[in-house]
Amino acid sequence: MHNKIPSHTIETERLLLKSLGPDEMKQIYTTLSDEEIMRFMGYTEAELVAERNKYNGGLTMHNRTYCNFLLIDKFSGLVLGRCGFHNWLPMHSRAEIGYHMLSDENKGRGYMKEAFSPIIAFGFREMALNRIEAFIGRDNEASQRLVKGVGFTQEGILREHYCKDGVIEDSLCFGLLKREWSARIINA
Repeated sequence: MHNKIPSHTIETERLLLKSLGPDEMKQIYTTLSDEEIMRFMGYTEAELVAERNKYNGGLTMHNRTYCNFLLIDKFSGLVLGRCGFHNWLPMHSRAEIGYHMLSDENKGRGYMKEAFSPIIAFGFREMALNRIEAFIGRDNEASQRLVKGVGFTQEGILREHYCKDGVIEDSLCFGLLKREWSARIINA
């Protein structure tokens, strides 16, 4: 597949952001035991089953791929969360960003905010993205603040777009263009 991104690690004040693309995920799922995968990825047993099903079903297609990052605490070595790009369409220079903290105890400590800007920069600089999209539930105010804080603009509402815990929900659609991000960097 074109636009393959080599393995990359970004260092922030408290975090190591370790990229995982299709090649790394193949190596993880074909060489590590379930226990090793859970430890490395920070999965519970239920998450491992769900993620293995995704992997076995095919995480990439001829026209789309992904580049995700593990958020690793520099001091403890523990995986705290994930952030990265899925639904990456290289031929259209756009991707959707997603993120997740693994435990509630680490939410609200600024880890995702610390990781978000360097990952956005990686998307524009290394992945040659022109547009990054985020789809966020109406009630998820923390995520809305996160994306707005780096310059995303709310572009609309996708009605009954997402099913969470068996409930169909609307998604707020946010977008950030490379030229908007570049202007913020220059004016910062």
